[in-house]
Amino acid sequence: MSKEKNLELERLVFFSDAVVAIAITLLALDLHLEKNDGTGILSFSDIGHLWPKFSAFFLSFLLIAVFWKIHHQFFSFIKKIDSRLLWYNIFWLLFVIMLPFSTSLVSEYFKQTVSVFIYSVNTLLITFFQNQIWDYVAVRPDFLKEHANKEMINEYRFDCNIAMINAIIAIVLSFISPLAAFLILFARPLMMRIMKWMYKRRIKINTVSTEDHSS
Repeated sequence: MSKEKNLELERLVFFSDAVVAIAITLLALDLHLEKNDGTGILSFSDIGHLWPKFSAFFLSFLLIAVFWKIHHQFFSFIKKIDSRLLWYNIFWLLFVIMLPFSTSLVSEYFKQTVSVFIYSVNTLLITFFQNQIWDYVAVRPDFLKEHANKEMINEYRFDCNIAMINAIIAIVLSFISPLAAFLILFARPLMMRIMKWMYKRRIKINTVSTEDHSS
């Protein structure tokens, strides 16, 4: 039974990796130059005009890479799955594979509310279902391997919450300043790193304070 469960887990991870690889590859399909001036001469300004497409491409590549990294980290601690966890992962993959579409909207309609709003919602939904995966196993010790300690579990939950906040801020900003919303999403890895540093620092200060009071 244990081997069967491990096989299910391995198939889920391999399938997820394959879908993510397809999604990240599809991003490049939107990178093409449309030149209709009849000269047949390529100039640097022609390449420069592609900056909205490249901006959307790099943001999506960065986000998918971060999502995959976090997903990989989660499943390095997860030792079994059930139907609910499987469905959370399926919905996570659904919105990952939709990201190339929302990326094409942003690259075509850069700095427009509707395109950035759809992109931000797409990002939020990926984040939400990734959070559901971890929240589900975090309260079920039998789903986690022995080296998954409480501090690490809480740290990942904190990261998930920061990622959710980042996407929600982007959604709100898309109605005020689509460019600012776009930049907020770009700053997600940096925002998570800074907030994690502040979180660990607060934990360390609280631990030292508790030890001082006990002594």
